[in-house]
Amino acid sequence: MLGPGCRPDGLGSRLSVTIVTCSRLLLLLSPSPSLFSLSPSLTSPVFISSYLGPISFPSPLSLTLPPLSPLLSSPFLFHSLLSAKRRKMADKILPQRIRELVPESQAYMDLLAFERKLDQTIMRKRVDIQEALKRPMKQKRKLRLYISNTFNPAKPDADDSDGSIASWELRVEGKLLDDPGKLKRKFSSFFKSLVIELDKDLYGPDNHLVEWHRTATTQETDGFQVKRPGDVSVRCTLLLMLDYQPPQFKLDPRLARLLGIHTQTRSCIIQALWQYVKTNKLQDSHDKEYINCDKYFQQIFDCPRLKFSEIPQRLTNLLLPPDPIVINHVISVDPNDQKKTACYDIDVEVEDPLKSQMSSFLLSTANQQEIASLDNKIHETIESINQLKIQRDFMLSFSRDPKGYIQDWLQSQSRDLKLMTDVVGNPEEERRAEFYHEPWSQEAVSRYFYCKQQRDFIV
Repeated sequence: MLGPGCRPDGLGSRLSVTIVTCSRLLLLLSPSPSLFSLSPSLTSPVFISSYLGPISFPSPLSLTLPPLSPLLSSPFLFHSLLSAKRRKMADKILPQRIRELVPESQAYMDLLAFERKLDQTIMRKRVDIQEALKRPMKQKRKLRLYISNTFNPAKPDADDSDGSIASWELRVEGKLLDDPGKLKRKFSSFFKSLVIELDKDLYGPDNHLVEWHRTATTQETDGFQVKRPGDVSVRCTLLLMLDYQPPQFKLDPRLARLLGIHTQTRSCIIQALWQYVKTNKLQDSHDKEYINCDKYFQQIFDCPRLKFSEIPQRLTNLLLPPDPIVINHVISVDPNDQKKTACYDIDVEVEDPLKSQMSSFLLSTANQQEIASLDNKIHETIESINQLKIQRDFMLSFSRDPKGYIQDWLQSQSRDLKLMTDVVGNPEEERRAEFYHEPWSQEAVSRYFYCKQQRDFIV
């Protein structure tokens, strides 16, 4: 290769070496008429050496830009860049010089800025949804309770024992009012336990209670029914214990009057206590960890001063199970009684339908895959634009100073080749013209053109 220190002194061997070097570069470039064409002065016949004869290039000769460095054109490196799983936002940004060349690219930069703001907004919303899902999301609804009974009089001519004895049947059912959900919730899922207390004088101390309690293996049902023998009206009491999720507690009467809360979850009770402390400025001004009890707190907690961290433990003795729903009902066996069905509305808490939609939004990956695919296309397009910018810079530099640029480019290629092949050379000798007067140079030129002619012949 020809270094910058080598200058041709005549039309002899030094000129032949220079022409061979340039011709080798031009032959390595694949034709691409749409990019760039050499001037006619470079396409005329040129004599390389006396024994090779005249060598002429086709006219016009077009060239396709090779990359500045073989390291940049490595297939492995290019593939690794394209297949990177995580891309930085900076990879999407067009360089300033490209934006100056193409003013229309500002529209893309505006979209990129809008996308960044949109991503930040969506990320904040996802975080808000994640925090909201950690808290109970409940809606108050009306559960309509239906209590009905039927009477089966005795049949003297019945063959079986069941038909010969009068009996009644009590049914307890219910449903949510204005339920928009497609999946109907089972009636028993609202309750932790159900106790029906019949008249003890009629059914005795061992058979007057009918109980149902939820267990880990309980199968949900749409209602309950109780069947007993009897031909007289029966007074009964229904005790329904709601299944609160999260659990709720009934407050001690003194604490309930102080906070204005009858039944609530533990976290809400502690929050109400803290609000009372702040409102009445009971927190110690010197030691923030302590609370100075007023007369009401002293009656409830039985101490003049306590730590805030002690409140959950002290609340344990002040929290009681919630009261059951008590309904008194008369099981009528009078055939003339038309009012055998009673309805009651109960306030219950159900899961907010929005919660399932929020969970589905967080778990959805369909849009994420589409966005990732579009991001990959954007990255590939930006990389192509950057490569075209390199080609354009090459063409402009080559058109301004072909000789100087080729020499600089050859030096760069020589350095990269040595780095890739670990070949140790002597740069000081290679930059001198005498280095190319050695016998090996003539043989190298002959072999090169012989191989080139063989390839052209095969093609």
